[in-house]
Amino acid sequence: MSLESERQRLSPFFQFGQSVDCVVFGFDGVSLQILVIERGAEPFFGYEALPGDLVRLDEDIDEAATRILHDLTGLNNVFLDQLKTFGRVDRHPLGRVVTTAFYSLINQTKYNPRPASWAVKARWKSLSELEEMAFDHRELLQTALDALQRQVRQHPIGFELLPEEFTLAQLQTLYEAVLNTQFDKANFRKKILSMEVLKALDKTQQAVRHRPARLYRFDTQRYTSLAKQGFLFEL
Repeated sequence: MSLESERQRLSPFFQFGQSVDCVVFGFDGVSLQILVIERGAEPFFGYEALPGDLVRLDEDIDEAATRILHDLTGLNNVFLDQLKTFGRVDRHPLGRVVTTAFYSLINQTKYNPRPASWAVKARWKSLSELEEMAFDHRELLQTALDALQRQVRQHPIGFELLPEEFTLAQLQTLYEAVLNTQFDKANFRKKILSMEVLKALDKTQQAVRHRPARLYRFDTQRYTSLAKQGFLFEL
């Protein structure tokens, strides 16, 4: 079969777009937060959406995710991990668009989103505050949330959402927010301290109305050493 014949045969398969959508999680000290934009373009003008757009013909998909997140929200230097590809035929009203979802966990106090390009707004919102979302972005968000909940029970990734120094109460609040559950205070502290992956600091909270609590830091080196010995982080 000639190259031209093959081009004609394959032509219909090149008639749809590829996009990326970014699910970025943060934590405000009380609730799990999601970075969302307000669309200033059709389709779904005025709707809330995950930061996402079409992949250019001259860029790799990972490069596209980094570019699009920056273009719409101003965020730089965010590590994005591929989550899943969504390809329902009718997910985009203007034509066939397959999207790859990426997700990330960041300390939101270090990032100040600002809208750019066709995004009218870029802001952090809790799950309970989210309005109706564009496309199938609720499904993408739920898939990312399910993955996050599985991972925080088995790996200490939740610490990425906290300040470098935190209290045990802040840590418990974080895990309760992510997992949508309640832990017994004494049991949670006993469990987390028994793992020996926290470093107690000779410091306490400052400028608080209640009795200042001791601050801790996640001990990355200790965890890496334990992991090599087969240690499992199980909450």
